[in-house]
Amino acid sequence: MIDAAQLGTRLRTARERRGLSQQGVAEVLGLPRTAVTNMESGTRSVSTLELTRLADLYGQQATFFLSAHEEAEDLSVVLHRALPEMTGAPELDHEVRHILSLYREGAGLRQLLGRTVELAVPDYAARLSSVGDAIRQGEEAALEERRRLDLGAAPIVNMAALISEQGIWAAATDLPDGMSGLFINHVAIGPSILVNARHWPVRRRFSYAHEYAHALFDREVTITTTRRENASELVEKRANAFAAAFLMPPEGVADALRQFDKGQPSRSTQIIFDVAGNTGLEAEIRARPGSQAITYQDAAMLARHFGVSYEAVVWRLKSLNHIGAPDTAALMARKDSARRVIRLLGFIDLLDEDGALPPPEPELRSQLMRLSVEAYRQEEISRGRLLELAQKLAIDGAELLELADATRSDD
Repeated sequence: MIDAAQLGTRLRTARERRGLSQQGVAEVLGLPRTAVTNMESGTRSVSTLELTRLADLYGQQATFFLSAHEEAEDLSVVLHRALPEMTGAPELDHEVRHILSLYREGAGLRQLLGRTVELAVPDYAARLSSVGDAIRQGEEAALEERRRLDLGAAPIVNMAALISEQGIWAAATDLPDGMSGLFINHVAIGPSILVNARHWPVRRRFSYAHEYAHALFDREVTITTTRRENASELVEKRANAFAAAFLMPPEGVADALRQFDKGQPSRSTQIIFDVAGNTGLEAEIRARPGSQAITYQDAAMLARHFGVSYEAVVWRLKSLNHIGAPDTAALMARKDSARRVIRLLGFIDLLDEDGALPPPEPELRSQLMRLSVEAYRQEEISRGRLLELAQKLAIDGAELLELADATRSDD
């Protein structure tokens, strides 16, 4: 069991994640605000009834607050608590468990090869007090991560691959309706991300970036889910702010607009040095009327450039003050026209609509195949085990074995 101070810290963190005030919680419990303050400081005991009501309010089980080692709890128990929809949905249960079994296989192969991976990313965990605070933290962390990874202002070609390179498993699988993804940090598999394979690539890309934010900020929680129902939580707003800034950095957006000859002020002043008069000459330069207006076609091209949705671009332009509220409304009203432009140019991966979904990103399969072949080459796994892994990865076992044998002959 944990002590009163540890319980208080967990209660405070859970409340802040929900974006609730101490006064608001006190009103729900029918207590004075000071009672909640004392609970969180560890100077007042919490009754079983109060803990049950707090757990319901914060979207957690009471055991989450009381267990000294929640990470040691069986992964299947934690998973079903976070995804109750899996109960009574055998196909969904099978898909999620299959990906997690692959994560377990990968963790085991890493251990066999002596490649136990420590999470390479920094821990940006910080307290949240307001929506503005959440947005600021997300955007600052996004820019810092871009600097750390030496990404500059360039678009990120493959978000899933970038995450994998940081020692985090990343894959897409079927998830419940209304859920875009989840981040798991469990001792059995290590830090892992799942995004909804039922979503189109453009949305999966944003989900990968969103869940990556949870890996940076919220890794103390075993499972963090991203659902429509919890979109108002401060941690979700922070993760959304991170994803937008990480995928569409301010400098990158400004550079792209300059390439379109857009986004510049309608008039500017330039000063040149007059050598004859030994003085400065000032001149005003005016852009052609209407030439700097950002159109739906410009926004569609930005969506293509950064690999995000048209809607994400429009809101990002507004947040960076490239457009105002009237322009935002006008661009959103032309969403159908933008989709026609995207479809006409063949960039269908940017669309999020009904139809045959492109296959999920292959990063997990390639990672596990490489680890399997290397473990076989070093004689850490047998021929039969290699064939078993090939079956799990849904690849041709005979061909994989042939390729693996070839690596042994190279020694």
